[in-house]
Amino acid sequence: MTWHAKDNILGLRRSFLAPSLSISYKDPLHIVQGRGQYLYDGQGREYLDGVNNIQHVGHCHPAVVKAAQEQYEKLNTNTRYLDETIVKYAQELTSQLPSDLEICYFTNSGSESNDLALRLARHYTNSKETIVFGSAYHGHTEALIEISPYKFNGPGGNGAPDFVHTIPRPDPFRGRYRGPDSARGYLSELKKIIHQLKKNGQRIGAMVAEPVMGCGGQIILPKGFLKEAIERVRHAGGLYIADEVQIGFGRMGSHFWGIETEKVVPDIITIGKSMGNGHPLSAVITTRKIADRFHNGMEYFNSFGGNPVSCAVGRAVLEVIQGENLQKQALDVGNHLSNLLAKLKERHYLIGDVRGRGLFLGVELNRDLTTLEPAAAEAEQVINKMKEKGILLSTDGPDHNVIKIKPPLVFNKENAHFLSETLDHILTHIA
Repeated sequence: MTWHAKDNILGLRRSFLAPSLSISYKDPLHIVQGRGQYLYDGQGREYLDGVNNIQHVGHCHPAVVKAAQEQYEKLNTNTRYLDETIVKYAQELTSQLPSDLEICYFTNSGSESNDLALRLARHYTNSKETIVFGSAYHGHTEALIEISPYKFNGPGGNGAPDFVHTIPRPDPFRGRYRGPDSARGYLSELKKIIHQLKKNGQRIGAMVAEPVMGCGGQIILPKGFLKEAIERVRHAGGLYIADEVQIGFGRMGSHFWGIETEKVVPDIITIGKSMGNGHPLSAVITTRKIADRFHNGMEYFNSFGGNPVSCAVGRAVLEVIQGENLQKQALDVGNHLSNLLAKLKERHYLIGDVRGRGLFLGVELNRDLTTLEPAAAEAEQVINKMKEKGILLSTDGPDHNVIKIKPPLVFNKENAHFLSETLDHILTHIA
């Protein structure tokens, strides 16, 4: 496709698509094909995809494509009919989770799942009072914008509603409390919230939190913080909703789920993005007790959630993760890339922190390592220059100064070296 045709697409997009939809990079990409960890533009140029965690087992994985096609040729309907695919998939999913998490609700997106999880928790506790982490993002429905500081404190946001209570972003590197013992500071903030709610005669409905924060800046929580926070919330009558939409399915490398890295068991877990490898598939999984309480006569029905094609795709993704040993690959390649990035930190003053687990990594850029002033403009330069060199990355965090790395799990050590060497060259040029 010519550049003229690319410009024509951009013009049509501006004419017919909502202006709120963002587009990546100063010079937008026209992507026409994907394969494994690579994307290809209209000119045939190859790009190493370092950021699309949704395509978990690789773009257009043949086993996933085959599963969707074969099921589509047989049947695609809804959950009001008996179907073997959905029950087998639910059984396979729950076998990967703690035994109490045994009841599934299938949806089409992480936002749908988090919205439903809120309904479950609020119905069970009879309370809307919700505790969240600063800079967290949980979805795009109105109910989720209300509990997402990343949105309600950002451009166009209106702040938190009175039933949402925010613990400062639990960031041991650049948060309100810093260092290896910073958990105590964030727990003191939680204690204040719980005390105030009790004083007002209110109870907690739920605490919603990612075990590893995504939009907050690829943050590894202070050691022991989440476990103790959950205990305090439960003691005060609330539930814990674990938002695993960005981080589950082996991406952590050492564990299949983020909750396992923090040694916690939620009351409700939400999963999505990577579970369908690009197909719209998500789920809420909870205890039988919570599900039974929710079963109050009002039917839960989702026209597309849990349809046979979606479940066939989900099953294929699980099979590929296991069959191709992708969790171990996330561990080995992620550790290798993390070490390479740590060496870059020693050479480049702009790198303030390298963090993450498995193939969910963040490189925070700061102009000064004393003040930790965020280097947002430099981070934007980096991702655009990396794109010019054939590597796709993005920025995140409340100040957009964290380069996020969350590629398909087929990303290999050769790819890690290419990414690291290119980043080294670009940071040298910027410095």
